[in-house]
Amino acid sequence: MAMHSFPQTETQEVLETKTSDGFNIVLFNDDVNTFDWVIHSLVEVCEHQPEQAEQCAYIVHYRGKCDVKKGSYEELEPQCSALLERGLSAEIQ
Repeated sequence: MAMHSFPQTETQEVLETKTSDGFNIVLFNDDVNTFDWVIHSLVEVCEHQPEQAEQCAYIVHYRGKCDVKKGSYEELEPQCSALLERGLSAEIQ
């Protein structure tokens, strides 16, 4: 069986780019918003799949907060602002 050698530089650069985006949108629990509204907002704003959004909503409810999106500050800022405009409690960390 022949083993193929693939260049490592492209893969390493992509991984470094993904992991160097060291910011997260953190969503916090509140007593105002419904599960449905949180899920709907995460699907629309953060482009979550419905199942992912539902899992995040439960984590927020039971643990008080959840990282809902990772990326660069520039990418996350408009999404965090959109969540805040919808009445959710979120910040970039």
